[in-house]
Amino acid sequence: MTKRHVLFVHGGGGEAYEGDDNLARSLWEALGPDFEVRYPQMPDGAAPQYRAWSGQISHELSALDGEVVLVGHSLGGSILLKHLSEERVEKPIAGVFLIATPYWGTTDWEVGEFELREDFTATLPEDIPMFLYHSRDDEVVPFGHLALYAGRLPQATIRVFDARGHQFGDDLSEVAEDIGRL
Repeated sequence: MTKRHVLFVHGGGGEAYEGDDNLARSLWEALGPDFEVRYPQMPDGAAPQYRAWSGQISHELSALDGEVVLVGHSLGGSILLKHLSEERVEKPIAGVFLIATPYWGTTDWEVGEFELREDFTATLPEDIPMFLYHSRDDEVVPFGHLALYAGRLPQATIRVFDARGHQFGDDLSEVAEDIGRL
């Protein structure tokens, strides 16, 4: 049987790749042997740039056969969403799963290169299941960012958690359950 592919894009910051390793491992273990989780180190994680990360995402997608599930944590989630709304993606996407994703362009989160276009929802691939996950006690990305996405992506399934923090307690079992239901 052919394994289903998952591309996991980590967050940004000096140790984000290492810090998200437990998240990627948790997801892989919870998904089981029918899935392969690809967890590439994105370019210059300490000083991320959209163009470089978007190019790496394109490269990773081109290396996979068939349909792919996209999972992004924190900055990785926002860059995945921007990539999907601005780049031509030929690969069939089974679903998009965004965890603790910052909404760029709000107060104290003004970084132009990561901000979505005003019409980003109109340019997203159609009919792709989208899931948003956020913990109320996220110490990095304010919980209010989830509501901003929910308002712009009414078709998305929203999952709210308590006491999981920004790293979700290194447990993505709920994300794996949602992926398994696709």
